[in-house]
Amino acid sequence: MVDDNFYYGELNKLALSSSTIKLLMDSPKTYKYILEYGNPESQPLRDGKLVHLSILEPHKFQELIFVNVSSKNTKAYKEARTKYGEVYTRAEKEYAERITDHFLRNEYALKCITNCEFEIPNIGMIGGYPFRCKADIVSEKGIIDIKTTASKIKNWEYDIDKYSYDVQLYIYCSIFNIPPSAFKFLVINKNNLDIGYRDGNQRIFDNGKQKTYLALKEFEKYFINGEDLDNRIIKIGKD
Repeated sequence: MVDDNFYYGELNKLALSSSTIKLLMDSPKTYKYILEYGNPESQPLRDGKLVHLSILEPHKFQELIFVNVSSKNTKAYKEARTKYGEVYTRAEKEYAERITDHFLRNEYALKCITNCEFEIPNIGMIGGYPFRCKADIVSEKGIIDIKTTASKIKNWEYDIDKYSYDVQLYIYCSIFNIPPSAFKFLVINKNNLDIGYRDGNQRIFDNGKQKTYLALKEFEKYFINGEDLDNRIIKIGKD
C-alpha cells in the first residue's frame, strides 16, 4: 500500500492508471495533451469527487470551502477561487448531500460500507509497466466501487463498456490480486436516486484486459519506442 502524498505526487507522474488507459484508448494524442497541459476538471468529476468524500470521508468533505452561490459564474465564486484555489458552490454541496443522505438510508448500501476501509491506494505491474489505483471501499470480501449515473439503473450494464469501467475492474483486480467476482460496482442514479449493484465476472475482466493491452501497444509504440505521433493515421470503416 502507498500513502496519499506519494500516490498523488510522484506516482501520479510515473505510473499508468485506468484513467490514462482510457485516454490512450481515445487517442495517444489525447494522452499526450493531458500529460503536457493537464486535465480540466469537468462538472461530473467535481460532482463525483464530492459524493465520494461526503459518503466515504465526511471529515474531508466538511473541510472543503463552499461558497454560498448556486453558480460558478458569479463574482463571489471567482473571488473565492482566486483566494483559496479549490472551492465549490452551495448547489454542488447540496447535490452531494442529497445523494449521500439517500445512500446512507439504504440498508444494502449501508451494509456495503460497514466494517471497511476507504480510499485505499495501491500499485502493481501490468504488462511490464507500473500501474496505480485507488479503491473506494475495501473489505474482507473484496472491493466496492461507487458510481453515480444519469442512466437508468436497469440499463447501467451498458455503461460498463461505454465508459470502460471494465478496464477499471481489470486493473484493480490485478493490482489487489482478487478475482473479478470479488469486485462490485455500487451505482446510484443522481436523478431519481435509485440504487443498484453489479458484481464483477470473468467476461468483464477479460474485456477490460483486452482494452488495456491494446492501449499499452499504443503507449509502447509512441511513448516508449518513439514513433512519430504526427504520422499516426487511422483507417475508417470496415470495407
